[in-house]
Amino acid sequence: MTVDTDVLIVGAGPTGLALGIDLARRGVAALVVERAGRLFPGSRGKGIQPRTMEVFDDLGVLDAIRAAGGDYPVGMIWQNGERVGEHQMFDPAEAGDDSPYAQPWMVPQWRTQEILFARLAELGGRVEFGREAVGLTQDEDGVTVEFASGAPVRARYAVAADGGRSAVRRALGIGMAGEADMTMAPNPMLVADVRITGLDRDNWHVFPPSDGEGFLAICPLAGTADFQVAAQFAEGTDVDLSLDGIRKVVAARSHLSPDAVTEVRWASDFRPRAALADRFRAGRVFLAGDAAHVHSPAGGQGLNTSVQDAYNLGWKLGAVLRDGAPESLLDSYEEERLPVAADMLGLSTRVHRGEARRGAATQQLGLGYRGSSLAVETRAGLPEAALRAGDRAPDGAHDGVRLFDTFRGPHWTLLTVGTGMGTGTSADADASLPPLPAVRTLRIPSREAYGSGIFLVRPDGYVGWAGETTEGLTEYATGVGLRHTLPG
Repeated sequence: MTVDTDVLIVGAGPTGLALGIDLARRGVAALVVERAGRLFPGSRGKGIQPRTMEVFDDLGVLDAIRAAGGDYPVGMIWQNGERVGEHQMFDPAEAGDDSPYAQPWMVPQWRTQEILFARLAELGGRVEFGREAVGLTQDEDGVTVEFASGAPVRARYAVAADGGRSAVRRALGIGMAGEADMTMAPNPMLVADVRITGLDRDNWHVFPPSDGEGFLAICPLAGTADFQVAAQFAEGTDVDLSLDGIRKVVAARSHLSPDAVTEVRWASDFRPRAALADRFRAGRVFLAGDAAHVHSPAGGQGLNTSVQDAYNLGWKLGAVLRDGAPESLLDSYEEERLPVAADMLGLSTRVHRGEARRGAATQQLGLGYRGSSLAVETRAGLPEAALRAGDRAPDGAHDGVRLFDTFRGPHWTLLTVGTGMGTGTSADADASLPPLPAVRTLRIPSREAYGSGIFLVRPDGYVGWAGETTEGLTEYATGVGLRHTLPG
């Protein structure tokens, strides 16, 4: 059968758009299809964690994301129309030389998607709207996806990024652990984007439960004139999403009058859920984002884990489709991302239940792949806190150049750190390596975050291989699709 595209991405949410960007910058033909007639219009996933800010830096959208959003405001607790105390929503953290972003950044999801969509178009990518996937077949050469209307699409690989009730996942017969009892609580929730008067935009306004009513929270959405309203209801309640319905909720649970809510721009009701797909891959089809893991919004892990799924998968698909890497490289996607998703799902569930704070773990800077088959550490006797293969490669500055500036782009980076690493090619690996399109080289003095050694940094910013000399580096590079021979 004729192949229409290398990769078909089902779903134009943050996951699908981020993957489309990563593939487009690698020269991989990809088509994003979306069931709806437009991008998602609501604020739902509004928190961008520090690690995702680093990802967005690499994907070329960070400036736009920063311009579109702002810091989270301090929580303000209200009671009987009076301010009774502040509440810190996040544990304090400070940016450092190795981590330029320390706190989550607020951007309404609809705006994040607009920015990703614009970047995808800039790179020549495209999205087809109004394309509802209804069936899928695959063979040893590719995947064919059928749609409710329009011609089917044939691709070498397909990615399900079509949400928690993924049609693609169901077509594959992949179950979700916890799906039979996905609700974390039977209480329905209202989330709405509204225009409202009578509240300042310097605080996240929290109205605790009282008189049998559930809680109400009203958060100013950075970069907009809107507020996000969140409210919890008793089990079995039919949530009224109309302007009048939302006005009644706000008036009943706060000191505001009904007409303080002047406009409803988007509204939804849901029940917080937690579920994890049994597998992230079936043949030539991969699951990413909410199609693979469904989170409570508490803790802000869902969108961030989803974008990082795409970031992990993009370079691997590019390596197989463009760089001659073995197809088995794609097995590492599930190997690496399923455990991370499980950990983040557990974290967001604990935050939802009040068992954990929004602190260092929610920033996702500590996530890594030390146990992965792609993490090869050849140094012995390392201190307990030493950077190892599989860890996130930290930022840092040397002679006015930041490491993240060197890492930025679809290439690998061979980083030599320190001067006391022997002689010959082991110490001069970067100097002896000719300029290559797939590998960028840099040598810096020993620094605390790295210690000393030779580090081959993956396109997604994690250390793939580390050693005191380049012995074994060529074998590793060949296995991940680097087409040129490295020294050693």
